[in-house]
Amino acid sequence: MSDTGAGDPGRQATDAPPDMRAADAPPDLRYAAYARERLAAMPPPADAEAFALAYHLLQLAYLLVTDLETRIHRPRGWTLPGFRLMFKLWLLGPTQPVRLAEISAMSRSAVTNAVNTLVRAGLAERRPVPGDARAVVVALTPAGETAVREAFAEQTGREREWFAALGPAEREQLTGLLVRILRARPPLTTEGPGR
Repeated sequence: MSDTGAGDPGRQATDAPPDMRAADAPPDLRYAAYARERLAAMPPPADAEAFALAYHLLQLAYLLVTDLETRIHRPRGWTLPGFRLMFKLWLLGPTQPVRLAEISAMSRSAVTNAVNTLVRAGLAERRPVPGDARAVVVALTPAGETAVREAFAEQTGREREWFAALGPAEREQLTGLLVRILRARPPLTTEGPGR
């Protein structure tokens, strides 16, 4: 008789990968193994594999964002999305807000709010576009460029720690798989289900 962990997400699930079954595995991984096992026993539309992939991606993203914000960006008075905009401006140079929204998967209003915060902090500025009286670009100030360089160096070190469990080939493979998912993503909508 196998120990399925039925009814107890803290107990071991025997058909989960060994690193998730171990008693010393973090509680979130033990729960994921338990949930996956329960879903595998359910009829469609339950999909244990899709659940496991989405759960682990979301969990990793949540933990990584929380860690980076707590260690690196909040002490500077920033959020991770604010840093990401500054990083894009650092690489791209002066950029129109609509382009920042497109490449950041953020709404225009979210970009406007983030830019306003960066401008108030003296890290970015709006500049007119020559020949177009209505258009502006956003650019880093010298203080913003210095700040993003410092934060980038610190964030890169922390990202290395997060992904140290993977070798170079594994990191490249995982990146390729994630890009494949992003390229094949289903159409995005702002409406709820059934609309």
